[in-house]
Amino acid sequence: MNIEDIIKTSAPIDIEKKTILNILYVQNIVGEKFNEILKPHEISSEQFNVLRILRGQKGVPSNMFAIQERMIAKTSNTTRLVDKLLLKEFVTREICTDNRRKMEISITKKGLDLLKELDPKVLEHEHFFANHLSKEELIQLNLLLEKYRTIPA
Repeated sequence: MNIEDIIKTSAPIDIEKKTILNILYVQNIVGEKFNEILKPHEISSEQFNVLRILRGQKGVPSNMFAIQERMIAKTSNTTRLVDKLLLKEFVTREICTDNRRKMEISITKKGLDLLKELDPKVLEHEHFFANHLSKEELIQLNLLLEKYRTIPA
């Protein structure tokens, strides 16, 4: 189904607008399905992203700046996300011994266990959307999306 049918318009849409609408529509569908996976665990996709970043640290604590830098949604309030994860005991937060103004954030065993439980569901989610395209098409789509979002300096 084309985007014109989805938004129920008979008016012609410029290719630039059509591209943006298609990207936003796909983002919405993928995001909604992903949120269905996370909902039973009462975490948001941004909280999930923080947990994945911390797991990638392999036991080495991270700080708010480093987490924020690696976030997919750069506008996320990292402090608020970490606070919520603290309440759920998925992370710990301690004052850095070298710099008392810096907080060190680590993932807990409970946080790692949650990710371990979610991993196969997330993988299935990724495969579900990728299954409609060949490997070559996925490579091409990624190249085009990377080119599309790269803003010249």
